[in-house]
Amino acid sequence: MLLGSRRPEDRTGLGLPVAGLNDTAAHAEVLVNATPGNVSLELLHSIGAPALAGTPLIDIGVGLSEDFTELSHPNSSLAEQIQAAFPQTPVVKTLCTMDSTAMTAPDGLDGPSTVFLSGDDAEAKRTTGLLLTDLGWPPSSHLDIGDITTARGQEHFALLFMGIAGGLGSHTFNIRVVPRASA
Repeated sequence: MLLGSRRPEDRTGLGLPVAGLNDTAAHAEVLVNATPGNVSLELLHSIGAPALAGTPLIDIGVGLSEDFTELSHPNSSLAEQIQAAFPQTPVVKTLCTMDSTAMTAPDGLDGPSTVFLSGDDAEAKRTTGLLLTDLGWPPSSHLDIGDITTARGQEHFALLFMGIAGGLGSHTFNIRVVPRASA
């Protein structure tokens, strides 16, 4: 595993090697966009479409205003914009309905919860699902909600997330989709 950073020289002691973004993209089997949604497109353009082409990109970013009260992509999603800008890069949106603690330690939550997947490429979703399982998300928690346009729902949840966090007094939580009981 290789971590990419805009400032790799400032990212020491992480327990994994850190390289610049271009070097990381050149060696990646899967890329993860974990940058603030307001800068993601610019950053990905700096790497370039040829370097990203054919490599699944898992997008967890959400673009919010500085005061966290508005989305920077109110009529679409960051994931849709990335997919449109890089059509040769299969984009999968996931993990943006929770904080980083829940992302990487779902077993620390008080019960099972749901992790959503949105994207147009079935193989990229399958790969993402395997990686989610490796993170501790059992397949029963994965919910494929459809094509890349469904990423809007995931990203727009950020506004509700802020309200729930305020009500709980914590950002470490997730949601669970509870379907209707079988007849």
